[in-house]
Amino acid sequence: MTVALFTLGGTIAMAGTGAQGVVSRLTGADLTAAVPGLADIPLDVRDVEAVPSAALAYRQILDLVDAAGAAVADGATGVVVTQGTDTLEETAFLADLLWPHPEPLVFTGAMRNPTLAGPDGPANLLAAARIAAAPAARDLGALVAFNDEIHAARFARKTHSTSTATFASPNAGPLGHVIEGAVRLLTRPPRHAPLPPVDRDRLAATRVALHTVTLDDDPALLDALTPGLHGLVVAGFGVGHVPPDFAPALGALAARMPVVLASRTGAGSVLRNTYGAVGSETDLRRRGLVGGGLLDPYKAKVLLRLLLAGGADRAAVAEAFARHG
Repeated sequence: MTVALFTLGGTIAMAGTGAQGVVSRLTGADLTAAVPGLADIPLDVRDVEAVPSAALAYRQILDLVDAAGAAVADGATGVVVTQGTDTLEETAFLADLLWPHPEPLVFTGAMRNPTLAGPDGPANLLAAARIAAAPAARDLGALVAFNDEIHAARFARKTHSTSTATFASPNAGPLGHVIEGAVRLLTRPPRHAPLPPVDRDRLAATRVALHTVTLDDDPALLDALTPGLHGLVVAGFGVGHVPPDFAPALGALAARMPVVLASRTGAGSVLRNTYGAVGSETDLRRRGLVGGGLLDPYKAKVLLRLLLAGGADRAAVAEAFARHG
């Protein structure tokens, strides 16, 4: 019952202060030594790259998924990944879209670094290891473990800049909890089939942008944003609305590339045909935009980039968002 642990740096691995503030210094061995109870779970610790999560790129996460898959093929019961929280909701979802194995792939981190009173990293790491080792957590894809809660990567969001309870699943709630050291699953959402493997060079050349619409926004900003793009995600107001002046511009873009409509609110779905004014979700769908469903804009951008890097046409993009959103 070995759990593979891959460390990617972040707040959970920070200790000591230098001229530039708190710096990353802890190795995987340092992390595990600081966690009471973790010795009961055999770990295969692999230090990957100690970088802030803002410095991570798709290629690194794809390499991580490959390495985690190899660990599972070698007999690991599950995999834990520690990283910074800034991009964790995106990296975990990216991994989930590609993870083909029944074994759990659990992402965790920390909000309080070890130099502060009450650091949450040790407890999060222990919970993640217990989840990765639990038979009950199989066939759930990638998961996020924080604050003794278990979240599906496709639902999890970072909702607060400093709180240790930052990760939540606004549309679904947690899948379960770690209670007195035991993994308790309360619900098991159906799992989507993974996307095909992605060519890294093609992925690196695929450009997808995200534009968040704001009050009295200027559609001319799209002109500066879109040259050379292969796809665009628009984070609209509420259920999927934009200022009326945006609608023709987005329709013209949708004739050239896939344009996905998401909601900037952080929870809930874009609608399909409730409102009919210019710039409404009905109008935008009629102009060729693809509804993002329940996917927030950040996850919509991850999915769209993977799809386009895999050669998906507009029909395939629409079908994938209907399934995942």
